[in-house]
Amino acid sequence: MVVRMILIILSVSLGYSGLAAQGGGSPPPDRLMIPASLFDRAVACIKSFEGWHYARHHPYIGYGHKLLPGEKLTCNLTKAQADSLLRADLIKRCSTFRRFGKDALLLAVLSYNVGEYRLLGSGRIPKSTLIRKLETGNRNIYQEYISYCRYKGKRHAGLLKRRKTEFALFFIP
Repeated sequence: MVVRMILIILSVSLGYSGLAAQGGGSPPPDRLMIPASLFDRAVACIKSFEGWHYARHHPYIGYGHKLLPGEKLTCNLTKAQADSLLRADLIKRCSTFRRFGKDALLLAVLSYNVGEYRLLGSGRIPKSTLIRKLETGNRNIYQEYISYCRYKGKRHAGLLKRRKTEFALFFIP
């Protein structure tokens, strides 16, 4: 299991280095205080786990962007357009979680998959235990973080692997 985790981390890192050689896109805004290399690694990680979304995945396009009401985008995106859209979404989510300091990117990556409302609460959905722990200053959040690995109520091995990889890459002690 440990060897598999190391291989995943290496493959994401190697994927990042390939992106950096190609220009890798725009860095995050300076006000978020997230190193560009870490942000690019987050983009590469999301791309590797999300994969490409085709027309059958509607309302998701590109690398997992959910179409919002009024958006006139189609599934006929180029890889560069999808990358730009992913980066814009991730910057927006980092801004949402900016108050959590060095955990902002970790929460942004998680919310890209599970939705901000699952973490922050909305209407009848209560604020997550993960967020409540961070608000009290308790950063011992590993179990809460990897608990977001269910699909249709059942534990999903692929999602568990994704959460463990994300935590290993983006949790800053």
